[in-house]
Amino acid sequence: MERWNSRAYDSSFGYVSTQGAPLVDLLDPQPGERVLDLGCGTGVLTAQIAFRGAEVLGIDGSAGMIEKALAQYPGINFIVGDGHDFTVARPYDAAFSNAALHWMSRDPAAVVGSVREALVPGGRFVAEMGGAGNCAELTTAMLTAWREYGLREPELPWYFPTPADYARLLEREGFLVRLLEYFDRPTPLDECPGGAADWVRVFAASALEGLPPDLVEPLLQRVNELAAPALRRETGWMADYVRLRFAAVRR
Repeated sequence: MERWNSRAYDSSFGYVSTQGAPLVDLLDPQPGERVLDLGCGTGVLTAQIAFRGAEVLGIDGSAGMIEKALAQYPGINFIVGDGHDFTVARPYDAAFSNAALHWMSRDPAAVVGSVREALVPGGRFVAEMGGAGNCAELTTAMLTAWREYGLREPELPWYFPTPADYARLLEREGFLVRLLEYFDRPTPLDECPGGAADWVRVFAASALEGLPPDLVEPLLQRVNELAAPALRRETGWMADYVRLRFAAVRR
């Protein structure tokens, strides 16, 4: 529980805190530790944490994801839960989250507060999420296309804070920030062969709800045309990801 406090931060965090290091290395789960994976999806990283000997619980808001996780990793505990107001029976040594906190946009302070309540004093919170400017080119192309078609600007489902805003939020909710990094990570859109149009279908599907069916294809084609100059390469489409990665300790 006091492991972080007793270590020299420069040595323990210095080498793993480079952006390329896997987030699980930054968490550095130890055998026997209790770890919470918030927004665990299908459980790929939850399984990595468990592989290192920790007792881990994966939580996700999607019943479909949890069903998949349970089928794939039968030895690990997974439950459906909302990051804004989940509770645990017994506090955990650490909380972990990858690419999920920005989806919990209704009340980010409530999410951080729930994590705090789920941790022992001195417990650590290690996460990576989208930061301010994440997918700016993709989002701009999308909003421009909507505007050109005379559509009302869609409400976007994400929360992408600046480093200063998120550090303030963590501190206000009872954490000490030990490390905070903010960096560009251009990422191949491998799961979106149709480029920016597919990205909208996958990650901003709510914006398409209620649109006339015959409008969707030309609208998404226009998104591709607008995004292509910035994001299309000879090797394929890129997403303009900006990441916020942090490690904090519960006071």
